[in-house]
Amino acid sequence: MPENTKLIQEEKKCSALPGMPCLILNSLVILAFIVLFIMSIIALTKNGTDILAIAAVTVSSIYAFAVGPILYAGLKVLGPNEALVLTFFGKYYGTLKGPGFYQVNPFCISINPAAETAAYSTNFGAQEKPAKVNLGDVSIDLGGYGKSKKISLKQMTLNNDMQKINDKQGNPIIIGIVVVWRVTNTAKAAFNVNNYKEFLSIQCDSALRNIIRLYPYDIAGSDAEDGNETSLRGSSEEVANKLKEEMQKKVEIAGLEITEARITNLSYAPEIAAAMLQRQQASAVVDARTMIVDGAVGMVEMALARLSDSNIVNLDEERKAAMVSNLLVVLCGNRDAQPIVNSGSLY
Repeated sequence: MPENTKLIQEEKKCSALPGMPCLILNSLVILAFIVLFIMSIIALTKNGTDILAIAAVTVSSIYAFAVGPILYAGLKVLGPNEALVLTFFGKYYGTLKGPGFYQVNPFCISINPAAETAAYSTNFGAQEKPAKVNLGDVSIDLGGYGKSKKISLKQMTLNNDMQKINDKQGNPIIIGIVVVWRVTNTAKAAFNVNNYKEFLSIQCDSALRNIIRLYPYDIAGSDAEDGNETSLRGSSEEVANKLKEEMQKKVEIAGLEITEARITNLSYAPEIAAAMLQRQQASAVVDARTMIVDGAVGMVEMALARLSDSNIVNLDEERKAAMVSNLLVVLCGNRDAQPIVNSGSLY
């Protein structure tokens, strides 16, 4: 594989000097060479053939007006949880991390392919919004042309638009997730993918579809009683862990870490929402009737046993069947029973 097509796996630390001493020293040297330049010009006006004066003019003018100002381009300012990925004539030079004021090679250029993508956009896949540049984001970086090329190492949130996905049973559902992520390998984020924010958004959509199709929206019937099968509605913790694992595999190449993935919205698609509501209502009615019948049968068994143990009345099988029928009608009916008093003989 050609060298320029290899993926970068590890980031390396950029060598840098303290910025403030370098700034002060360079400024003093520039002032000294400016004074030397002026004195050399004065000396040349008096004696135009002075070799030392000509050499002093040449050296002082080169440093004061060329080398010194170029060194200022190597001054970098970083805040907490910020990093700069630097390249030197097209090659990866190193990553500068840690808050502070630094002096690096002035010919290094900072790289951030996602600099113009809004960091907290609700949909990275949508139209890009230019990053707002304020005074707090501008660093002394001629390679950035006034735009911040810093890569944030903070925890960030991705909240993609809601999607319509078919679950395990083929039912279309509307689902939305929120992903908490951060950059852990700046070299991978800068060089292995074109735009790590857009890459994250697309991979999250792909992982969401792969995981959601493995689970039903809800569990009904015998599966719900057994508790063996998981669902999107009832097993949100397990689904969230699966989403996190799937996303982490996909964004590893970009040097990103998925801290958390949670479902924020879950509902049936509008075209089947009414039908699913009816099914849920029917299931609830059946479950309620089942509970009522189980309770009624238990009460009838208890009544017959109490009557037999206490010898209150002796009933033949036909009368027992009639009593059971009447009790079940009373206990399982939707309306209050209307009692009828029989003043005649039992037989």
